[in-house]
Parts: sequence; structure tokens; C-alpha cells
Amino acid sequence: MILKKINENLQKALVENGLTEANEMQQETFSTLKSGADCIVVAPQGSGKTTTIVLNVIQQLVAEGEESPRALIIVEDKAKVLAMEELFEKLGNYTNLRVYGVHDKGDMEYDKNYISTGIDVLIGTPNKLSEMFTTAGYNVNRLKMFILDDADPILKLRHETKIMRISNSITKTQRIIFSETLTERIESLADNMMVEPFLFEIEEEE
Repeated sequence: MILKKINENLQKALVENGLTEANEMQQETFSTLKSGADCIVVAPQGSGKTTTIVLNVIQQLVAEGEESPRALIIVEDKAKVLAMEELFEKLGNYTNLRVYGVHDKGDMEYDKNYISTGIDVLIGTPNKLSEMFTTAGYNVNRLKMFILDDADPILKLRHETKIMRISNSITKTQRIIFSETLTERIESLADNMMVEPFLFEIEEEE
């Protein structure tokens, strides 16, 4: 995959997994996401949003770092947590990044204990992350990236308050929203938690 100044180990893993060419979204967003700016990325289903999230997180974090998470990714449900964990395993094959997923059906004490041993990327559902956050389940002080994937269905379930509670506790981080459509709810959330975000609207490829 040809992207400007992409990490060599990430590039190697992408090629091994058949991702040899960057699509329109990955080409358009890579430099801006890499810069650390807040972004809203609107793109149709099947356009590679999850892959774009995973490759950009790996690119920015590169190697094992802090004891507490440096990327927090909010996803809709358990299936999305597991799918994203699997993709991190494939594309992060040549890195030391420690990735962990939590969901509503998981064991709270086990999750907390695992996270306390040190992880780099935490993926989770709004309910679980909010519940863990309020009981000091993880530290947000070292976060570099705060990402909301498939924001529309998450906000339809009225999780804004939980998302904002976590966001408001982070002093400085890059905030990124991915969605299939740009709704009023997403615009309102962006107004409340982002600083002059870049907006990318990717059309469906014919």
C-alpha cells in the first residue's frame, strides 16, 4: 500500500494481507489523520473504514509504549470488537502493540486486571467502556487517539452522554469520528468534543 511515510512494518503486513493499494478514503485521510488533527470521516458501508482506523492507529503508535492505553476505540457491539481485534492482529503482526477488547458480555474484574498489566489499544462498546471508566478501570491521561467507529448506530442508541463523559475527562487527544452518514446527532457531538475538525466525505465508488 503506497502511502506517504508509512511505517515499513505496517506496510509489510498490509501487503501480506492483500492490501496492496490504498483506496480513496485511505489516500485522502492518511496525512491528516497522521498529523493528529480532529477528523470526521463519512463513507459508505464497505469502504474500508475499519481498515483505515486500524492502519492509522498502528502508524501513530508504532511500538509498545505506556502502561495505560494510547488509543481508545468505541464500537457498536461485541461482533465489532472481535472483528477489530482480529484485524489488529493481522496488520499489527510486526509490531509490539498490545490490543485488548471489552464488551457488555465480558467479565469486568478480568478485564480490569488484564488492562492493568499494560495495553496500548483499548477497543470497547459504549456501555462497557463507560462502566469501566466510572470504576477506574483504565487511565485516559496518555491517550493519543479517541475514535468513534460507525457513530450513527451508536448515537441512535443514545450513548452521547457516555461518550462525552469519557471525552471530557481527556485533556488533550486526537478525536476521530467515522460514520456512514453525517447526521445532526453526529454534528452536535462533534461540536461538543472536537476542535475545528476536518471533514472528509467519501462518495461510493462505482
